[in-house]
Amino acid sequence: MSIMVIFDVPGMTADQYDRVIHDLEEAGLGAPAARQHHIAAAKNDGWLVVDVWDSPEALEQFAQTLMPVLAKNGVTPPQPQVYPTHNILVR
Repeated sequence: MSIMVIFDVPGMTADQYDRVIHDLEEAGLGAPAARQHHIAAAKNDGWLVVDVWDSPEALEQFAQTLMPVLAKNGVTPPQPQVYPTHNILVR
């Protein structure tokens, strides 16, 4: 079952986000096969990231690489909000 994951990251900057993405690409996880969608947007006080993953297990596996990358770039890992998807509409 696919899941939607929301990461609300207070204090994260565009530079930090870009460095995290770069480091994930260097690790071969810039576009993991199990991640269906990735959307990131700046907020007044940080960043909001919404992903859709094939399964909770796929997210957990990705997190093993993501968490050290966040720490390396000075980002406090947020508590993800995880929801089972009911429907995904793509234009």
